[in-house]
This record gives sequence, C-alpha cells and structure tokens, in this order.
Amino acid sequence: MEMNKLIDHTLLKPDASIEAIKKLCEEAREYQFASVCVNPCFVPLAAEMLKGSGVKVCTVIGFPLGATLPEVKKYEAEKAVEAGAEEIDMVLNVSMAKEHDYDYIEKEVKLVKEGCHGRLLKVILETCLLTDDEIVECSKASVRGNADYVKTSTGFSKGGATVHAVELMRKAVGPNIGVKASGGVHNRAEAEAMVKAGASRIGASCGVQIVKE
Repeated sequence: MEMNKLIDHTLLKPDASIEAIKKLCEEAREYQFASVCVNPCFVPLAAEMLKGSGVKVCTVIGFPLGATLPEVKKYEAEKAVEAGAEEIDMVLNVSMAKEHDYDYIEKEVKLVKEGCHGRLLKVILETCLLTDDEIVECSKASVRGNADYVKTSTGFSKGGATVHAVELMRKAVGPNIGVKASGGVHNRAEAEAMVKAGASRIGASCGVQIVKE
C-alpha cells in the first residue's frame, strides 16, 4: 500500500507560522503526499512551493464550524481557487444537519461546488456531532450536491475519525465517491484501519511518521 499517496499532510493550527508551513510543503514534496492542507491565507505560499511537484494544494472553507452562509462559502472557495488551491475541504452546516434539513445541505454543497470551478470538493461532516442516521443522510446529500469526497472531521471538535463512521460513509456514498478519514489518525496502524474501513484519503498532521513506520 502506497500510504503516502493517500495522505493530506495537514497543518491547520490557528498559530501556524510561515516557517512551519514551508516545512510542511518541503515534507510533502519529499514524501510525495497527495496534498498539503493549509488555511486559506497560506494557499499562495503552498502553491508556489509545490509547483511542479505533483503534490496538490488543499484548503478549508467555512472552517471549523461550518456556520457561515452558503454564499460566503462559495466566495471563499472561488478566492481559494484563484490563489492556487486544487482541492477544497468545506465544513457543512452542522446545525442544519441536526435539524435534518438535508435539502439545505445538498443546496449548500452544490453552491460551493460551483465555486470550486472543477476542483475537487470534500465535504466535512463533523461526524462526532452526528448520529449514525445523520452521517448517512449527510453523506447522501453531499453526493447529491456533487461532492467528490465526504470527510469525517475538522479535528477541532470533540472527536475525530472512527472506523465506524468511515464504514457508514463508505456504505452511504458507494464505491465511486471518496471518503476521507481525518482527525486523530496518528500512526500507520490507525491509517490502515481507516483504509480497510473504506477511506480513500487520510488527513493527518503526522504524515511523515505514518509513512516511516
């Protein structure tokens, strides 16, 4: 298993320094990770550093709460793409998910997908806040909204990825949509367990450690 090709090498801390982002990009280039995932303000730097490397630049939208207006999320996505982002990880509106307003979720995802202008869109469900049924229905609504991936977690709430959530999401979206396990994946064994459960991408801040094991 080429684990490096499944990893989004991630640094989303609010106090991340420019030097730390540079190191992240250097590591991503060296280990040939799938992408780096950084906050929007660092997209231009990451895009410049990773030009020609084959490593994608991913950023986050509506992060970490998902409570901003859909139109604002679309604008965020558009600006991120203009700055060089090739993948967009958006947080869905968790409040609307808890209200079971899946039409809202679908329309919001569809709007942000328009803002991606053909770039890959991953929808973060924040599974630790949802019931099993809500995970399934949010996954299905995201697919109806033209998401390319569903993703477990921001890493900023009360829990991260679980094998159970990944299994639910994979079953809900079928074989042709990506599933990203993110938040709390610390080592090779945990990453492999997520892949076995159906994950096709791993979001992790310790990607180097995972591939070295």
